[in-house]
Amino acid sequence: MSSAPQASIYSGGMSSLAAGSRLRAFAQSGTGIAVAMAVTNVASYAYTMVAARVLGPREYGAFAGLMATLLVFGVLQLGLQATAARRISAEPEHVGQIEKSIMKVSYRASFALGGLLLLAAPVINAVLRLDNLLAAALVGIAVVPTSIMGAQAGILQGERRWLPLGAVYLGVGIPRLAIGTMLIVWRPSVELAMLGVTIALLVPVAIGAVALRHKRVAGFHQDHRGRAVLRETVQNSQALLALFAISNIDVVIARNVLDEHDAGLYAAGLIMVKAVLFLPQFVVVVAFPSMSSPGERRRALVRSLALVAAIGVVAVLSSWLLQDLALKFVGGDEYAEIARTLWLFAALGTLLAMLQLLLYSVLARRGQRSVYAVWLALVVMVVGGLTTASLTGLLTVVMAVDGLLFSALLVATFTILRRTAPDREPVGAGR
Repeated sequence: MSSAPQASIYSGGMSSLAAGSRLRAFAQSGTGIAVAMAVTNVASYAYTMVAARVLGPREYGAFAGLMATLLVFGVLQLGLQATAARRISAEPEHVGQIEKSIMKVSYRASFALGGLLLLAAPVINAVLRLDNLLAAALVGIAVVPTSIMGAQAGILQGERRWLPLGAVYLGVGIPRLAIGTMLIVWRPSVELAMLGVTIALLVPVAIGAVALRHKRVAGFHQDHRGRAVLRETVQNSQALLALFAISNIDVVIARNVLDEHDAGLYAAGLIMVKAVLFLPQFVVVVAFPSMSSPGERRRALVRSLALVAAIGVVAVLSSWLLQDLALKFVGGDEYAEIARTLWLFAALGTLLAMLQLLLYSVLARRGQRSVYAVWLALVVMVVGGLTTASLTGLLTVVMAVDGLLFSALLVATFTILRRTAPDREPVGAGR
């Protein structure tokens, strides 16, 4: 018998094994997490695009308001993730204790926040002018798995376990698109659009639980007790709350100063903003451990800002040159009135993405005082936004405030990094 077929089979098997090894190495790398997050963002915004088309401007404006509210209160998720990732990156020898403390804090905090939002459902209903108490209540339910997922993701990020972290992120977007689309196609309504989001959030929590199923020896260190973890989580969450409030308050302002049609158009424009904001989010995930190291943080921040800016420039130019394609992305011909201004929404998304990166650099060095500028900018945006009466006027105010805030934080951040010696920087000394 000839050995050629056997050699061919052996060669084919070796090629398959090599291909599998390369694929696994890719999935476990920073590039792999970038692809996973890109797929998640595409799936998430595909769902918002489907919702915009199926629900129409009026109903979609209400849904966008609810999603913005969930995003703002989702800062607990991001606060838990930042706390876990920073602590594990800085002290990997205490990963068991940190994981145990983080998960305990996440369960208690997520159910407490969820309960508060359920009680506040009538307030959410009134502020967003929904006339739909059930849809408002779903925000309180959805925030629970969102927060738990944040703790799980932070542990995986701190351990640099990119493969399971990528699986968690994929579990956010793809089920949302599949489940949410089925529900709103069956019965187009705001409450079913939110129900699809809520049900889908159970998937990444399940994936995270499987990834963290092996318990480690906890040990003990004074700095990683539950109270210390909670304190840092609260500090991080309030900083991120400021950022996400200023990133989302404009849709609430729009619901109160514009008529329902124009508010829906503005909400459609924000699909572009959120796409450009979250497209480079992988940069923050990968760079955050380096930004936590005094010797690496300045170089990591410069490179990350340059990458985010480059992605933003491509998005702005694409939105300007390919208006018809951009219009389809945000909802189609029903939103044609904002086609010529979509590049401005893309520019706004770029500003917010760079602001997000700057704020994470503050959290990485345990700074606090720079956050006050974000809260001040929020007040200015609300006051200025409430004086507008048109979509263009509101967009102008929002872009001006975000631009001034970015400039101020950029100058302050690099001044601090230049003046502070890496080996002498005390915790909490940053601004």
